[in-house]
Amino acid sequence: MPALRVILGVSGGIAAYKACSLLRLLTEAGHDVIVVPTVAALEFVGAPTWAALSGNPVNTEVWTDAHEVPHVRIGQSADVVIVAPATANLLAKAAAGLADDLLTNTLLTARCPVAFAPAMHTEMWEHPATQANVATLRARGAQVIDPDEGRLTGPDTGAGRLPEPEALYAAVLALVERTPPAPSPRAGTAAYDDAGPLEGATVVVSAGGTREPLDPVRYIGNRSSGKQGYAIAREAAVRGAEVTLVSANVSLPAPDGVTLIEVETTLELQQAIAGLAASADVIVMAAAPADFRPAHAAAAKIKKDPEAPGGVRLRLDLLENPDIVKGLVADRAERGGTRPVIVSFAAETGDESASVMDHARAKFARKGSDLQVVNEVGAGRAFGRDDNTVHILRRGTEEVVSVGPASKDAIAAAVLDYVLPLLP
Repeated sequence: MPALRVILGVSGGIAAYKACSLLRLLTEAGHDVIVVPTVAALEFVGAPTWAALSGNPVNTEVWTDAHEVPHVRIGQSADVVIVAPATANLLAKAAAGLADDLLTNTLLTARCPVAFAPAMHTEMWEHPATQANVATLRARGAQVIDPDEGRLTGPDTGAGRLPEPEALYAAVLALVERTPPAPSPRAGTAAYDDAGPLEGATVVVSAGGTREPLDPVRYIGNRSSGKQGYAIAREAAVRGAEVTLVSANVSLPAPDGVTLIEVETTLELQQAIAGLAASADVIVMAAAPADFRPAHAAAAKIKKDPEAPGGVRLRLDLLENPDIVKGLVADRAERGGTRPVIVSFAAETGDESASVMDHARAKFARKGSDLQVVNEVGAGRAFGRDDNTVHILRRGTEEVVSVGPASKDAIAAAVLDYVLPLLP
């Protein structure tokens, strides 16, 4: 990748110290970085530090070097803008279009890809006002990188931690590698004044992990968070599609401009998707359906027996759930034609018999989908994270396209980039 002109915005949060490492990664890779901090950010990391690490002067106000009109020039000359950390206050200003310092002016004048990396306490991140601001920014085409979960200021832990500099660096590069559509200036909507690349298309996305009840309290499930499916639904809406998101047990706010259908079990997921398939142009099966379900679910909570020697031994009779993707492919063949384009996901682990990609290729052949997105899962991989690495298989070619490590928003964009050529 050629050297980039990067604007690193820094707002006033304790996580500003981590932006120093991001700055170092960018400059060591040969990119020219202009740091634009807010006044509050300088309470955490001073201007001399930013200037020394970037090799460029640092200003916070539009009045400095006013003859050069920096509040316009800086944004116009950028290849990418990333704000890390982005506080709740900064997100609110950006969503409202306020421009009371050099950073917020730069955000309004930038016509390049823009990313925000929020960092704040969990209560602030989950507040409806913050989530509404995030939805507005995403609807306009900005990338908002979900924060990590972990240690926050003081003894607190939870969602709101700034992702590690390496993940942010990968997100910047991935954002530049794709060209986002020009966003609409209308706040709070994913529509475009000019037709987006998916304008007029009907897209169905599944997300999350299904749960199969053992009794009214317990269930069989998996660790899928739904973040990748939600990112795909959000990106499809930003590109102009009419999107329905079938969500299985996901605790995320629904993307703006998307119709949400909530399900619990694999059979409910199958039924919901089947009802949408005939009118869909694209179906992206990013959900993780449970492969098996109990043959019988207890009507009351299964109890322990404190008198049983060694405790109660519970045996489960499991039935195999239907393969939803394989059924979609069969139904399409019966109807004739090439609609809908079907994208499957394969969360795989390697074992003594075969590698991750060997298992994925065999699954791709069995299912018959048009594209398959493969990711290796396990401890600390894929499920629940905000970044990922995937491998995309395409019907009719042996080529494997690898994407990542990158944010799930960037991976969503890459997946839809490979869907587009399959549409007329």
